[in-house]
Amino acid sequence: MDFRQLKYFVGVVDAGSFTKAAANLNVAQSALSLHVRQMEEGFGTQLLIRDRTGVTLTAAGTKLLHHAHIILRQASLAEEELSNKKKSPSGEVTIGIPSGAARVMVTELLALAKERLPKVSLKIVEGMSGPIEEWMTAGRFNLAILYRTSESPGSSTVLAREELCLIVPPNQPPFESSIRLADLHAYPLAVPMRVNNVRRSVADVVSQHGCTIDVRFEVDSLSTIISMVMDGKAYSILAPSAIQREASLGEVRIVRIVDPVITRTVVLAVNPRDERSIEVAAVRALVPEVVQKLAQDGKWRAILPEPEPAL
Repeated sequence: MDFRQLKYFVGVVDAGSFTKAAANLNVAQSALSLHVRQMEEGFGTQLLIRDRTGVTLTAAGTKLLHHAHIILRQASLAEEELSNKKKSPSGEVTIGIPSGAARVMVTELLALAKERLPKVSLKIVEGMSGPIEEWMTAGRFNLAILYRTSESPGSSTVLAREELCLIVPPNQPPFESSIRLADLHAYPLAVPMRVNNVRRSVADVVSQHGCTIDVRFEVDSLSTIISMVMDGKAYSILAPSAIQREASLGEVRIVRIVDPVITRTVVLAVNPRDERSIEVAAVRALVPEVVQKLAQDGKWRAILPEPEPAL
């Protein structure tokens, strides 16, 4: 059986003859006869009694008509439900976001999702970048904000690029607006564990340029690292997004690292199994919009990707 044959069968029964059904369905009468005959051959039983006045159902045809109405109705309901879902997505979407990015974008993302996607339940999982990446690889999230080196964004959507900076306690002696990479060794650092993207990015650049850094504390908690810097117990290397609030209040200071600048790319990754999910696609479309607005409003010190050239 296929839906077309069922539809033709019901059409013939409703019309009472092949001639009328052919006109109603805009199908050649010979094609209708062929499809019904193929159904009868497939079932091994006669479905319709044909005579000069039209058609009547056999006992088997009556049973099939009952099931055909149910099947076609369910197919119609499924099509209607999926069409409506595309227009108004609904369901649950889980997105993993590293703590630094979460501090600047979660509130804006939730507000926009509530406005644009009222039937979508958006669940945010926040953590350090290393675990977020591992959990995404394990399939825990539908979407995830991840960090990559500028040269390897992969197949993910590039959202922005940001520089890593030296984070300085507020009451330390005056600093210039920037510090050379080679001079970082003088400052005891509190940094995330080695699986963290910040730690890997800094280690790679330091190694490439033959420099050293003084990693005094390894802490997998952004709030604890920030507190240690605020209390003057350590320095740190973080993205400005992670401490933008504290910097605006004068609780820490941001010093650019130069010669060279250490950059990373912020990307949005989607779980391969959710590529065709309507609700995931809807949330996926909101994230770049949120990042762009935050950057343009000065709430996220990040460099937006160049727009695609017009074709």
